[in-house]
Amino acid sequence: MSLEGYDNLVEEFKYLLEVEKPKTAQEKLVAAALGDRSENADYQAAKEKLRFIDKRLFYLNKMIQNAVVIDPSLHEHKRVSFGSSVLVINLDTDEEEHYTLCGVLESEPENGLISIHSPLAKAMLGKEEGDTFTIKLPKGNKEYEIEKITYKNIFSLKKNIRTQHDFAFH
Repeated sequence: MSLEGYDNLVEEFKYLLEVEKPKTAQEKLVAAALGDRSENADYQAAKEKLRFIDKRLFYLNKMIQNAVVIDPSLHEHKRVSFGSSVLVINLDTDEEEHYTLCGVLESEPENGLISIHSPLAKAMLGKEEGDTFTIKLPKGNKEYEIEKITYKNIFSLKKNIRTQHDFAFH
């Protein structure tokens, strides 16, 4: 994953741990003080919210621990690699398609940001401008030619960057 992607995960982890979880724990305490917990909707909601927060913290912690951070700006991009922005020609339709290879958690396929683990990205890896490749799809094979390989910062291409507002459980 990119450095920005890693930083975004860490930011979400810290926010949930330092802001959201203590706030929800306090809500749970206040609700518990109101009486019978079995029929207390506020208490049950806070308890469930804490459970969601803990699950997300566990997931984020695992992602952070296993992250491999790569700075694609340090690579030449003469061949397709992590962080490469690739202009390909669909040889069946002669249409141009743009893709940027990124980490799983950074991908936005609808915006051309595809996971390095996707079949299309795997087929492009290591290829140079002018190379052709074929990808097997359920409806048949597609053939592409690599027109151009460049580098653009992954986060400058993202349309859906998560912020603290998105981190919170509402």
